[in-house]
Amino acid sequence: MQTTRQQRLDRAIANLPPSYFAMVMATGTLSVGCHLLEINWLAWLLFFLNLVFYATLIVLYGLRMTRHTRRFFSDMISHERGAGFFTSVASSCIVGSQCILIAQSYWAAIGLWFVAIFLWLGLTYTIFTAYTIKENKPALAESISGAWLLAVVATQAIAVLSALIAAHWPQPLRMELNFFALSMWLWGGMLYIWMISLIFYRYTFFRFSPGDLSPPYWINMGAMAISTLAGARLIENTPDAPYLASLLPFLKGFTVFYWATGTWWIPMLVILGFWRYIYKGYPFEYDPLYWGAVFPLAMYTVCTFSLAKVMHLDFLMAIPRGFIFVAMAAWLTTFIGLLRRIVGGARAIPQ
Repeated sequence: MQTTRQQRLDRAIANLPPSYFAMVMATGTLSVGCHLLEINWLAWLLFFLNLVFYATLIVLYGLRMTRHTRRFFSDMISHERGAGFFTSVASSCIVGSQCILIAQSYWAAIGLWFVAIFLWLGLTYTIFTAYTIKENKPALAESISGAWLLAVVATQAIAVLSALIAAHWPQPLRMELNFFALSMWLWGGMLYIWMISLIFYRYTFFRFSPGDLSPPYWINMGAMAISTLAGARLIENTPDAPYLASLLPFLKGFTVFYWATGTWWIPMLVILGFWRYIYKGYPFEYDPLYWGAVFPLAMYTVCTFSLAKVMHLDFLMAIPRGFIFVAMAAWLTTFIGLLRRIVGGARAIPQ
């Protein structure tokens, strides 16, 4: 029986989706949202829970990389699954942001910042180089999805954490790190434009079935939400870098542009979700990919709060105060689904 347990565990590790770090992204962002809205007990609870999630996934992915090496790296260069690895970058940055905002642990955040940059460099140039030089490539309709925008989320997550760390560094490091954050913010925006053009083309000119509308399509909105947050952090840091002050109208304009684009996506994604689950009757059951839909809801709460604060748009504050409960409900529903999956899997093991 012990062998059976080990075999099932090893099979679960082998089949672990590359994007499971989205659970850390969702939990960490919701924690930050609760902190901003002064629901401090829940912010701390989610922070500690997220540390457990993050550490557990590091162990599981480490085991997957060492025990199922070929499958691990095959997924990394897969057009369908490769982008999911960028969740490891974004989750490292989001945990780092939690360390600063909630625990005031700056050295831990700096350590996670280095980890995120290392992962970002390795994944960016491995995945996109592999996509470029592959001889046999899948058709556009079979490969691209909202999950590709996780590369944008990872880039903007580094921009956000860089801006947060910069506020606690002495000059001239503070000015230099803000320039790095600005560069990542601009690159993330350019990358979004490239990718969303292909995704929108796939939306409108290829056959679309309910099964094609996977939860990571919510990253269409989430990538713009975290881009808004990065812009808000840069606006807040304007006094620390003269070049940011000279770019202030540009920063404010593009930050609102990102927020408006993300907001546009919300009704569209709700309508498509209604079409998938209600009209087409697609089964609603737990899938790890649903964490990729929870994260954008939490991030939209955080980014709207931050935008309203730095630009003195008090009339927007009603949105995060209401949206936080939408994000909580989505997180709780997905977490219950995860627990049911774990319990169901444990019961299926012969005693």
